[in-house]
Amino acid sequence: MTYIDGFVAAVPTANREAYIKHAEWAASLFKEQGALKTVECWGNDVPEGKVTSFTMAVQRKDDETVVFSWIVWPSRQVRDEAWKVMTADPRMRPDANAMPFDGKRLIYGGFETIVEV
Repeated sequence: MTYIDGFVAAVPTANREAYIKHAEWAASLFKEQGALKTVECWGNDVPEGKVTSFTMAVQRKDDETVVFSWIVWPSRQVRDEAWKVMTADPRMRPDANAMPFDGKRLIYGGFETIVEV
């Protein structure tokens, strides 16, 4: 089964177009390394929680939008090898390609697929 990297971030709403360009650029790098698919979703119905929520998790500010995204890999092995290559790639350096959001509040993780229909 596939392996998934998942991400949640707070992006300044004014940076939507810059984020889209950044995401398209990053997707091309992931695809170079074997990713099957990348998906970027701009939040438009993300409720505030009382105990927990996407907005609380990323400490979203009033002028930010929650973004939910994932990368589909053929396997964890392919993903692990890809990240090794990408972290050494000079195109991934923040000074070469700055993220249009606060990466310190990015939530991410790798997930083993257990059901895929």
